[in-house]
Amino acid sequence: RHLDTTPLGFLRTTRMARAHADLQSADPGDGETVSAVANRWGFSQLSRFAHDYKERYGVSPRETLSGSGA
Repeated sequence: RHLDTTPLGFLRTTRMARAHADLQSADPGDGETVSAVANRWGFSQLSRFAHDYKERYGVSPRETLSGSGA
């Protein structure tokens, strides 16, 4: 209650933030992929992950990974 969210909402927000951080720091030249990052953080539906990610950060996960996004 003190975070003004549900436990599941908090978990989703935390996982998305960690995935975002991983995408920002990843080097696509090392073979890192959006799929690998999403799966690492428990997002099994990649299209849903991409949609939610873009809604939250304003760019696609691929743009973030390539360095042209947020």
